[in-house]
Amino acid sequence: MTSMTYQVTGMTCEHCVRAVTEEVGGLTGVDAVAVNLVAGGVSAVTVTSDAPLTREAVAAALDEAGAYRLADGDAVTVDPARTLPLL
Repeated sequence: MTSMTYQVTGMTCEHCVRAVTEEVGGLTGVDAVAVNLVAGGVSAVTVTSDAPLTREAVAAALDEAGAYRLADGDAVTVDPARTLPLL
């Protein structure tokens, strides 16, 4: 199991959160998606999956969800043993 946090731009509301969660959550191997919304700023999207996802796959899912884009920079690997469980 692996968790990656992606910095995402273009999200402004709970509708955006639902759209991103649905599209990214539909990628093969994804178990959970958690979004820390920063309306109009850079939101953090944490994805827990069986194996690491490619940046391209996440970018394509964000594009399918709407006008959401990965911010510049790499995703951050999160150690699941040091994070709180997703509710």
